[in-house]
Amino acid sequence: MRSSSMLKGRVAIVTAASRGIGKGVAKVLAREGASLVIASRDFERLTKTADEIKSEYGAEVVAVKADLTKREEVASITKSALESFGRIDILVYNTGPPKPGAFLELTEADWDYAVKLLLLSAVWLTRDVLNHMIQRRQGRLIYITSLTLKRPLPNLTLSNVVRLSLAGLVKTLAYQLAPYNILVNGVLQGYVETERVLELAKDRAAKEGKPIEEILRAMSQEIPLGRMAKPEEVGELVAFLASDRASYITGSLISIDGGYVQCL
Repeated sequence: MRSSSMLKGRVAIVTAASRGIGKGVAKVLAREGASLVIASRDFERLTKTADEIKSEYGAEVVAVKADLTKREEVASITKSALESFGRIDILVYNTGPPKPGAFLELTEADWDYAVKLLLLSAVWLTRDVLNHMIQRRQGRLIYITSLTLKRPLPNLTLSNVVRLSLAGLVKTLAYQLAPYNILVNGVLQGYVETERVLELAKDRAAKEGKPIEEILRAMSQEIPLGRMAKPEEVGELVAFLASDRASYITGSLISIDGGYVQCL
């Protein structure tokens, strides 16, 4: 498939990109002409994703093995981008999920890990790319978060609590970085057809003593559009926010959930 040109000449970093939402985002950015640095701790699956994107879109893709809870590995992502392409235009911050569970089921070690995974990794990666973006006086920072910022889910205590901090990061950075023409936004995705959602459905099925197919149907029926999103649909929103067409959007937390969360 030939790429289009909305992001031609741009270089994008996408984290947690070996599968799921991150992979869907990377594919859409490549289709729109961007060169990519994709990262994941699952390097075998990541290289397969890189090869798939190269084959389908003819994009330049660099795969970087990185565990987002380890500072030195996070630093290698930006280093690889600058060594490979000499510039960074777009950061798409995405991460895997923390451990599910009710508050009393979680240990202090679970909390420490979740803070590194869902907050500190975003801080580290942002710090790494910002000097470069500020020097060039342009950039896009896009943080993929969750509908839990607006509607906490009962068994996702860590996600409910820690991901909220990204809303503060988006709002604060949007204000501070506007003079440098660096736009900062968050994406609040709902249920997406990923392995993570399948894990949540399995957990709910076990707790309720129901078949997983029944749980998946029930989850989809809770969504006004009657279905879960495809990962690439999240990618379409990210590509728009990364493009010149979104030149006056910053500091926004944009929901993409099929109408699931109905509060303002």
